[in-house]
Amino acid sequence: MTKPVIYKRHRFPPEVITHAVWLYFQFPLSLRLVEEMLLERGILVSYETVQRWALKFGSIYARRLKRKAPSRHDIWHLDEVVITIAGKRHWLWRAIDQNGYVLDEIVQSRRDTKAAKRLLRRLLKKQGGAPRRMITDKLGSYAAARRQVMPSVEHRSHKRPNNRAENSHLPLRRRERIMQGFRSPGGLQRFTTVFSAVRNLFVPPRSRRSALGIHLYRINAMAEWRAAAGLID
Repeated sequence: MTKPVIYKRHRFPPEVITHAVWLYFQFPLSLRLVEEMLLERGILVSYETVQRWALKFGSIYARRLKRKAPSRHDIWHLDEVVITIAGKRHWLWRAIDQNGYVLDEIVQSRRDTKAAKRLLRRLLKKQGGAPRRMITDKLGSYAAARRQVMPSVEHRSHKRPNNRAENSHLPLRRRERIMQGFRSPGGLQRFTTVFSAVRNLFVPPRSRRSALGIHLYRINAMAEWRAAAGLID
């Protein structure tokens, strides 16, 4: 049974907290812009308070959101992107499926076979099984890790960009610029976990891109978000 969200000892009602967290993770907004948007609605709250809400409740909401059911027909697109934190390079390894749904991502200090194996093992545990195919760029670490972790899975690698996976980094890159970088690897991991969960919920799959389909999808997504926040049963 999912534990309820506890809002005790918070001066603002749950609806305000939930809305502030949603604004911060759903749109490319800084904490100060969220503060201004709330002020426009007559809600006087500091950006520091918004930050505390995002840290405390963002991960809670993300854990309560429903995950997409895995399928043995899924195709995993894997890619890694470098992010500099305090002058040191770190790598954000990400896996998405054929619809752009973020399956998992992990911040690591290495870009080698050991790091690729850690990603694949996390994916197998989280998804409960292997995909039909995995697609990567030409980084040799993927092939070596695949041979050791899931040798029966078809692997395709391309010299040209792995566009589906690489494009999935763009929203986070925009947020990185707005936030003027991340302060620590742990902070990046916490942020991107919630950020991707929110995107998974609110960005419709390619098969639902008609105007009516998008409208209905977002109505359902908002209802699920409010349920995850404990605002509706």
